[in-house]
Parts: sequence; structure tokens; C-alpha cells
Amino acid sequence: MRKTGHRSRAAVAVVTAAVLGLAGCDAVGGDSSAPEESRAAKPSPTPVWDSSPASMAAVGDSITTGFDACSVLADCPEVSWATGDSDRVDSLAVRLLGRAKAATRSWNHAASGARMADLPGQMTRAAAHTPALVTVMVGANDACRDSTAAMTSVADFRADFQDALGALRQKAPRAQVYVASVPNLKRLWSQGRTNELGKQVWKLGICPSMLADADALDAAATERRDTVQERVEAYNDVLKQVCAKDERCRFDGGAVYDYRFGTDQLSHWDWFHPSVNGQARLAEIAYRKVTSVA
Repeated sequence: MRKTGHRSRAAVAVVTAAVLGLAGCDAVGGDSSAPEESRAAKPSPTPVWDSSPASMAAVGDSITTGFDACSVLADCPEVSWATGDSDRVDSLAVRLLGRAKAATRSWNHAASGARMADLPGQMTRAAAHTPALVTVMVGANDACRDSTAAMTSVADFRADFQDALGALRQKAPRAQVYVASVPNLKRLWSQGRTNELGKQVWKLGICPSMLADADALDAAATERRDTVQERVEAYNDVLKQVCAKDERCRFDGGAVYDYRFGTDQLSHWDWFHPSVNGQARLAEIAYRKVTSVA
């Protein structure tokens, strides 16, 4: 009986050691027979934003048509910050696509005088190309009206921008959208009012809500300009908020609004629209924002 018990205890010890040995092997390195793919690192998800799109379209207003950059009261699309082919600007299209491809793989549907209400139609035309990227710069004309009372309401501005993105998504659901902020119109007034020729051109009807009676500094004129500026800031808030709801939309974070345009960056015909130099600066800002990691 004593010998049998000894053998039983010995057998149990052997089995226990074997079990512990297997458990120790798993604890250190796991089962060497496990499938190779189970131990491989999972691939990183493909980022939604592509910093090197293969085609692009532009929508917006006179800034994107190069108005007053080359001659007085005329468009000059060849120096457009978005799609121009001038080597004095190196537009966003040229920087992203290269000069040869930019000529055939970029399209400009912006129009001088356009407001946000015109953007859905422009977006529909841009979407027909199924571009990889669409640039948006619009809103200055919504604030530049005959009076502050005539400015586009913030609610209408929001609704029209939402409709524009919706129009794009119907035909080009994967298109990326770069949205530039509305420029600081009050700063443009403060820079341009130093030029007598520019102020004469302003009298032809360029942004009267901000630029009328350019030298007036009384309370009424100051309040009028502040009202315009507050509306521009509200528009930029809308652009930021609506864009944030679309995973393929990127707002510039106020970069254009914050840029300190000087006289070198303003048209020497109207001292309000960007000059060729100003167009180049806009292209630089856009390229930096489109190609940044986040």
C-alpha cells in the first residue's frame, strides 16, 4: 500500500510538471504553431484626406478669377491663386498637379460678383468633372453690399453653403473640399485708403458697405464698418462649423482672414482685390493647408 501511494504521487508530479511546462511556454512566447498573420501588426487605416489630389476644381468669386490683378476692372484667370498657369503665382493647381497636368486636370468655375447663393450652382458644375479636390473662396460679396442692411444674413449664408456641399456630394461624394476664410475687409480698407487713385476706383461701387466715404471716421462710418466686419467674422464661423461636419472638408482655420495684406498684395488698380503678389500669397496659404498632415 505504501509503495502504491508513492508511485501515484510520482505520477501526479510528472503530469503536473508537464502541464506547468506547457503553461510556462505559452506565458513566454505563445504557441509557436499560431498562424503568422495573427502575430503580424494590423495595417494603419488609410487617411481620409489625400494631400496629393490628382485633379481639382475651383469655385468662388472675383478673387479666384484674378479680378483687377492684371488690368483695371477685368478678370485675369491666368494669375488665379487656385488654377492659374502664371509662373509669377504658382497656383495651387500647379503646385499640386504640376504645370502640364494643371492645364488639363483643373477647372475654374468662379465668377466675379458671386455670392454664397451662387455656390450651389457652381458646385454642381464643378462636380461634373468628379475632381479629387474643390477649392472654395466666397463670402466677400455677401458682406460687400450697398448697405449693411443688404448683407446676406448669417442664416441664409449657412443654408446656401450646406446646399453647395450637398450638391457636390450628390455627384462627387469622395471629393475633398478646401475652404478659404473670407478676407479681413476692414484691413483691406485701412490699407487701400492711403491711395488716392484707389479711393476714386472705390467710388465706382467696389464694396460700398465697407469702402464708401473711405476717409470718414465719424461714429456712423465706424459703426458701419464694424458691422460689416462682424458679419465677415460670423461668415467665417459658419464656414468652419459646416465644414467640420464633412470628413472630407478642410477649413483654413482663418489663415486668409488673418493674413496681413499690405499694399504689395493689393491690386494697384482698385487697392482692394489681390494683386499678382497677393494671388501668390493665397496660393502659398492654400498649398500649406491642403498638404499639411492635419
